[in-house]
Amino acid sequence: MHQPPHGPAGPPGQWPAGAPGGGHAAAPARKRRGVPVWAMLLVVAVVAMASAGVGGAVSASLVGNEPPEPQGSNALNNEVPSDVPSRAPDTIAGVAQRVSPSVVSIRSASPQTGGNGSGFVIEGDYVVTNNHVVDAVERTGIEVVYSDGHVSKAEVVGAAASSDLAVLRLADPLDVEPLEFGDSDEVTVGDTVIAIGAPLGLEGTVTSGIVSALNRPVTVGESGQEAYISAIQTDAAINPGNSGGPLVNEQGMVIGVNSAIATMGSLSGEQTGSIGLGFAIPSNQASRVVEQLIETGEAPHAVIGAVIDLQYREQGALILEERENGGDTIVRGGPADQAGLRPGDVIVEFDGTPVRDGNQLVTLIHTKAPGDRVEIRYERNGEEHTTVMVLGSSND
Repeated sequence: MHQPPHGPAGPPGQWPAGAPGGGHAAAPARKRRGVPVWAMLLVVAVVAMASAGVGGAVSASLVGNEPPEPQGSNALNNEVPSDVPSRAPDTIAGVAQRVSPSVVSIRSASPQTGGNGSGFVIEGDYVVTNNHVVDAVERTGIEVVYSDGHVSKAEVVGAAASSDLAVLRLADPLDVEPLEFGDSDEVTVGDTVIAIGAPLGLEGTVTSGIVSALNRPVTVGESGQEAYISAIQTDAAINPGNSGGPLVNEQGMVIGVNSAIATMGSLSGEQTGSIGLGFAIPSNQASRVVEQLIETGEAPHAVIGAVIDLQYREQGALILEERENGGDTIVRGGPADQAGLRPGDVIVEFDGTPVRDGNQLVTLIHTKAPGDRVEIRYERNGEEHTTVMVLGSSND
């Protein structure tokens, strides 16, 4: 499962943004500007596994209002353990005391399989975590460990590699208060956040920080299993083992699902610890995907039906003019085709957001749902055009 990390520009190749079953193809080589050595070593890694035997490095493209009010009565209703001093609910300690019982560690049922990830309990005794956490341990059986040491077997309800999210059902759940999703659209840079999980297998670890940035285009996963996330960036310490755990606000609402970190990795691709650059899947995207997984076991993601050249270095996202295998770069009858887009067009704005490059476009697409109508601004032969596109759907 290990994969050599790529630099901040992301992996070479094209993203088949619409054709089911399409894979990454090698794009024509283009001359690149030189970058400093430190930039070449900056990689984003999934943070699920603490052992060298499970998990791995991943590629990445690094290219908010008042804090949200509580949206329900259950977010902080777990009782504080009797053997610790109670803290006010609106403090970091108070949030951690009341949220931690609903945060779990996820591991393999086999003692021969090392590593761990994190997750959190939501309504109906379901546990939310990352797809890459589940993918690493599912074949040997999954165990969920509560903060008090209680262990329950778990089965996968559904998983979506394209969103790096998965839902488990517990066989022997404890009576803990489910955590609730907050509104990630109300999050702003500078908000206080708290990360809870099991870094390096250390269950119940609490770290805090702030929201450092929003809408970071981050690619998580190995070739063919990439998730494109418009992530919440935080400086709260996140390390291998934190993946799938909650990033909560000062009200104890989940505003993100921790998924990846940037590290100053070695040239061999070895993982290192937190340098204050963590990335979480926004709660609004996570809650939508989780609901779909619970209802159907699947969560189709939005597509535009065009192959984007991820090596294009000018402003915007270029629709590839031709593929090496001779296949079409725009799916006939697909969203891009129906919207009037053609090979060689450069998409410069997506639903009101300027597009810097292909990786950003893909993450923007993944923030939408299939069937959404979006306005596209694009350039063709030096002239600018605007069209409306209805996004397609794919499980790939």
